[in-house]
Amino acid sequence: MSLQSVKEHLKKFNREQDILEFDQISATVEQAANALNVIPAKIAKTLSFKDKEGHAFLVVTAGDAKIDNKKFRSQFDVKAKMLMAEEVVEQTGHVIGGVCPFGLAKDLKVYLDISMKRFKTVFPACGSVNSAIKLTCDELEQYSGAVLWIDVSKDWDAAVSTS
Repeated sequence: MSLQSVKEHLKKFNREQDILEFDQISATVEQAANALNVIPAKIAKTLSFKDKEGHAFLVVTAGDAKIDNKKFRSQFDVKAKMLMAEEVVEQTGHVIGGVCPFGLAKDLKVYLDISMKRFKTVFPACGSVNSAIKLTCDELEQYSGAVLWIDVSKDWDAAVSTS
């Protein structure tokens, strides 16, 4: 159902046919980078968190970025607490390794981290552990209905950028 919900979502933008499906698992940043033959930083990983009221929301970062707890707390006024696996499936409709900001089970706020802006294109998953799509950052913003570009990450190399 998850991959199908993403296809339905991307159909609104006439992009469902651009979903890439692999014979191999692409559930981690490294696996996805190998499947796509790109550097890990270009993988757009979607992380699931809870706000102060316990509502889920998503943050999409570059594959080489880590959440900076101080920046996260400053942005969201709450400690970064990721959802448990069963909560991820309940909230997003996607299993861990296939979580993306498209075709979501619930209406979740999506935030995009600036760590991705150094790339012309990035590769988010598409609802399954063996899928992805190549998108520009503008397309990712549009298709995800992102609320805002934010800066809540660390340890990514601004000098690493490619087309």
